[in-house]
Amino acid sequence: MTEKWKNAGTNRQIAGWQAMKKTNCKMVDEKLADLLLDPRAVPAKVQAHVAECGRCQAELGKLKAAMQLLDTWKAPEPSPYFLARLGAKMREERQAGPAGWLAGQWARLRAGIAYGPGLHARPLAAMALTVVLLVGGGAYLGVTDWMQPAQPTPLAATVNDLQTLDSNAQVLDQMESLSGNESGD
Repeated sequence: MTEKWKNAGTNRQIAGWQAMKKTNCKMVDEKLADLLLDPRAVPAKVQAHVAECGRCQAELGKLKAAMQLLDTWKAPEPSPYFLARLGAKMREERQAGPAGWLAGQWARLRAGIAYGPGLHARPLAAMALTVVLLVGGGAYLGVTDWMQPAQPTPLAATVNDLQTLDSNAQVLDQMESLSGNESGD
């Protein structure tokens, strides 16, 4: 029975080491590109792991092969007429009307407000927006002040002291009357 438990413990340890190795490989995967481009910037633990792990060495080899392939690749030269065709296409798109009746009306309205002869509408719109904001802000402040109870005005210190003494005197009189009733009973 003890042999079975020892093997189970060993199997769990092996599974734990494999899981930890996978975790290490995942962390090292992030550093493989750095290892390829600038090996001195990579920590020694990562370099040691790559030296021991076959999976990480294979990934590093794939990255090296991809980098070598990219080094041999040449970007194609654009056609000499590319810019001329692009400019013509841009002019066509600008001159073409928007698709649909509603989109066309909206574009004309927007262009008329922004660039049309009615440039005097902008200052009027700005002034109207300012008035709306001022009225709305004032109304908001009025409503919020209305909902809060009015703060009582503070009394002078001498008046407050006299009121406190008066209330204390009333309490003392009530206590005397109660104590007199109890002793007289």
